[in-house]
Formats: sequence, structure tokens, C-alpha cells
Amino acid sequence: MLTVYLSHGLESGPGALKMQALKGIVEKLDDCEPVVMDYRGQPEPQQRLQHLLTTLAARGDDPERCVLAGSSLGGWLSAAVSSQQPVLGCFLLAPALGLAHYPETSPTIQARCTHIIHGWQDEVIPPGPVIERAQRQRLSLRMVDDDHRLHESLDTLLSDFETFLTRCSALLRASNVACDRR
Repeated sequence: MLTVYLSHGLESGPGALKMQALKGIVEKLDDCEPVVMDYRGQPEPQQRLQHLLTTLAARGDDPERCVLAGSSLGGWLSAAVSSQQPVLGCFLLAPALGLAHYPETSPTIQARCTHIIHGWQDEVIPPGPVIERAQRQRLSLRMVDDDHRLHESLDTLLSDFETFLTRCSALLRASNVACDRR
């Protein structure tokens, strides 16, 4: 089973359009379980990071069997968790990288699979630091002609997400087979 943690942005919530659309993709795949995080009432990035780490630990999920998907601050949270403990996947939408007031401005992403989608017209998170992180780590990056919300690119990001989860599930199955042969 692949567990997919979905993390919303600073001024968003678990019921937001992107979070619900991503959850719908997870639910239609057989071997995936969504965990939609709720960070409302926790304005500080460090509070949210601790909440995500606590939830991961409380559920007993093996990070190497998890995909962390997030938008904006939720993307930063996903990257930050993966910098502390390797995860199977990180799917980041307009991740809040390169912002000086975050505890770690550009965490090193330790995921077997990573895909980033960012808008050229993003007025909240400049594309430069995101492109730099992707280039430095040779991460998959799709730049779209969209703003921070990425609503004009919803079909593209949902298609990319489904492909990404299918790839992560295949990697998980392959590693299970390899373990079974030992």
C-alpha cells in the first residue's frame, strides 16, 4: 500500500480545489491511500512541519512507502520532511522554496522520485529558486504558463500526478519483489 500525504498551502485548507482533485486521483488507484492534512490554525511553517512529522509517526507509516504531495507551503513541508527522512516520492506544486522566513529555505529533497510543477507567472514564489533546486538535484520540473494557484494548469498537474503515483507504485512493487527474493 502506498500512502499519499496531501499538504495544502498557507491560506488554503484540506477542502481546496487542488487538494480535493489530488485526493480524487489517489482514491481512484487501487493500492493508494490518501491522508489529507489539515494545518488550519497553524500559521508557522515549523508548526506545520512538526504536525506532519507527528502524523507520519503516529500512523506508523514507513516514509519509504510514502509520497508527500503539497502545494506552496505544503510543497515546502513535503520537501522539508524528505530532507530529514528519505521518502518514496515528492510531488511539489509551486513549492515555497527560497523564502528567507522559512526555517530552511531550500531543503535537499531525498525522495526516490520527485516531480515539481511551477508557474512562470507565479507572483508569490519566484520561479528562480525552484528552478535552481531542480537543476542542482536534477529533479523533474515542469514549468507552466500559469500563476501561483496553478488553476489554469489543473488538468496537466492531475495527469502528471496520476503518472507519478503509477511510477511510485511500480517502484514499490518492484522493491517488494526484490525483498521477497532474499
